[in-house]
Amino acid sequence: MSSGGKFRPGQSGNPAGKAKGTRNATTLALEALLDGEAAALTRKAIELAQEGDTVALRLCLERILPARKDRPIAFALPPIATTDDLPKATGAIVAAVAAGELTPAEAAEISKTLDVHVRAIEATELHRRMTALEARGR
Repeated sequence: MSSGGKFRPGQSGNPAGKAKGTRNATTLALEALLDGEAAALTRKAIELAQEGDTVALRLCLERILPARKDRPIAFALPPIATTDDLPKATGAIVAAVAAGELTPAEAAEISKTLDVHVRAIEATELHRRMTALEARGR
């Protein structure tokens, strides 16, 4: 045991951790308080929103139409068959950001996808070269 606590560093009283699906005690208490009141609270929030309460209105709209986390992007990306094609693709991304066609965040996400694609091309090319070398060595 350590001098400052009940357990040694890195060792908890429950090495397996919480069981899956275990609910937080605070959440359970709040759910018990609200049990049976959801319909009345929802109706009240709608009434307040209709009366012009902007906070209630925002709450209702966020539930009806949640903020979109992602959207499809129509973007012409040059084909990438080899790593030599990468500069054309990244150039197209930079140009699209400069023209306001893509946000910097969208460009970053596309760039991550390009990175994965290029790594796949490189791995395939490496495998092809190794196979050719092994065939020559036989």
